[in-house]
Amino acid sequence: MARGRKRKAGRRLACGKRPREESQRDVMATVLEARQRHYGVTPAQAKDDRLGTALGRLAFAGLIDAAQYAAGQIYGEVMARNRAVMGLPMDQPRSVTALLINEGIFGGSAPDHDPELIRKVRRQAAAAILMLRTADSDAPGAVGRKPSVLVHAVVRHDAEALRWSPADLRNLCHGLDALCRLYRVRKDSS
Repeated sequence: MARGRKRKAGRRLACGKRPREESQRDVMATVLEARQRHYGVTPAQAKDDRLGTALGRLAFAGLIDAAQYAAGQIYGEVMARNRAVMGLPMDQPRSVTALLINEGIFGGSAPDHDPELIRKVRRQAAAAILMLRTADSDAPGAVGRKPSVLVHAVVRHDAEALRWSPADLRNLCHGLDALCRLYRVRKDSS
């Protein structure tokens, strides 16, 4: 008769211990299950990458079109690059370690960027900010929050916008349309 607790089924290391890491398949299964539960989608729809961000969920729900979604993604990349080049911390650090490394507390040092790259990135970010400020001034109606605030909240801070008021969604679309013009993202006529 064996002494001790019964062994759990599953893969084991050479020493007899069970591995602690999750496989990629286990992680994806958890993500897909959570998407189905949170957003009420089918298993096939849960595989859509757009459900991973607030901007993508707006596109998935049909509240913004593909061009607005693409412009929002470009804006997010430009602003993230600007923060990195300027030496600013990430808006949303994914871990404490990443935050500590970015702050220079341990493990890393700030890279020296080419001055031309810094000028280019700053110009791109300034153009995006100026375009959103222009959208603020010519927004349709004075109801709701400013388009620049809404675009930044959805794209950079991943604020859930599916339940925003119609006025805020209209202003968000106005800001994303301004970014479409800036980045020359064409809306399909089909």
